Amino acid sequence: MKRMKILLAVTTYPQPSRSYDELVCTAGLLEDGTWVRLYPVPLSFLSRLKKDGVVQTTKYTWIELNVKSRTDDFRPESHSPADYEFKDWAILEHLGTEHNWERRKEICLKKVYTNLTELIEHSKDPQNLSLATFKPTRITAFEVDQDDRDWKDVWIQLKQQKSLFSDPDSEQVQIRKVPYKFYYRFEDEKGRSARLMIEDWEIGQLYWNCLRDAKNDEQQAIAKVKLKYDVEFRLEKDIYFFLGTTSEWHRRRAPNPFVIIGVFYPKKEQQLSPFLNATPSKSPDTLPYH
Repeated sequence: MKRMKILLAVTTYPQPSRSYDELVCTAGLLEDGTWVRLYPVPLSFLSRLKKDGVVQTTKYTWIELNVKSRTDDFRPESHSPADYEFKDWAILEHLGTEHNWERRKEICLKKVYTNLTELIEHSKDPQNLSLATFKPTRITAFEVDQDDRDWKDVWIQLKQQKSLFSDPDSEQVQIRKVPYKFYYRFEDEKGRSARLMIEDWEIGQLYWNCLRDAKNDEQQAIAKVKLKYDVEFRLEKDIYFFLGTTSEWHRRRAPNPFVIIGVFYPKKEQQLSPFLNATPSKSPDTLPYH
């Protein structure tokens, strides 16, 4: 068991699973830019994060807690909370957007991949890299596919059971299933193209907010999501991807086991700071992830 100070940066949208601790995954970075995966963490707990009585924004908030390495997960970044009652958590500083996300960049952009082939090679044995910050050279499309409208029966049955974190007298809340899948199609510095699904909580919640504003018109809601992730982001933002592997496809050694678990989107700058002009790290020797 060890204590870690982690800058929370990612919460994935829940997915059907046979084990509760696969439903919600949180990831963040240490002060040296090393990625850490943390699960299981209940979303209800994250939404109650408070410091001095004030609710904190979950993303880009520093926390401290005791963790244990996951002995059932071969990915070296994977850890679990040592105390599932979360009595050992300390909620620290939230990093805001001042000076175009300057303080967030100092942590999140310390180690950046720009070559997809190199990243996938590092995901293989013996490194087994499963989390990374990636800078696409060119985003070519934002795409939306229809998905199942309801959770699988096994997921519904699991949600009706009492979870590790639930109050035995409380009613189980069914997390809504987003009936669409969202993707970015992009190219890396060598011109290699890829199409990766976006699985973070933020885009799922954006869809529900847009659906509410569109008075349940799904096509209008999708158009609003596209407006942000395609038009606004590509025109105005300097886009980076937070990439993570799924345990199943990483274990199966899929040709590309990564999905987009978060999007980092400060504004584009005409003249980048010396920090951002630095050449991104790419070689194994300059990426001490473990």
